[in-house]
Amino acid sequence: MSPMPQNLREIVEEFTEVPEAQRLELLLDFSRELPPLPERLADHPELFEQVVECQSPLFLVVEVANDAAHTTGLYFSAPPEAPTTRGFASVLAAGLHGSSAAEILTVPEDMPQQLGLTRALSPLRMRGMSAMLARIKRQITEQLNS
Repeated sequence: MSPMPQNLREIVEEFTEVPEAQRLELLLDFSRELPPLPERLADHPELFEQVVECQSPLFLVVEVANDAAHTTGLYFSAPPEAPTTRGFASVLAAGLHGSSAAEILTVPEDMPQQLGLTRALSPLRMRGMSAMLARIKRQITEQLNS
């Protein structure tokens, strides 16, 4: 398996260890665990970037610490009526929490496919999760280079 932060690797293993028929339910469990936005961001939608590839409205923002040794925050906004999108966001939020910028940048592009959901979900939905990961990496790179 490609290098990835410990939390994310454990989540990927959790998905691959359950029978394929139960993976979608596991994703829905994650959707219920998406952390709420902190107050300082909740009223500032202009700080978020929309991931237009997602079928449901999903917005995210990444904050990188000055030393880049860790991300100080990874926040997602997704409507409750979009459980698949929220589930993907929650997997990334939990899996990347506390990781360094360098660790996140090494997450393989095919990490969403490693969850084993490609037969349960449409290619369009899988593309949405890949786009979330790509946006996170781009925002980190931009902040490191600014």
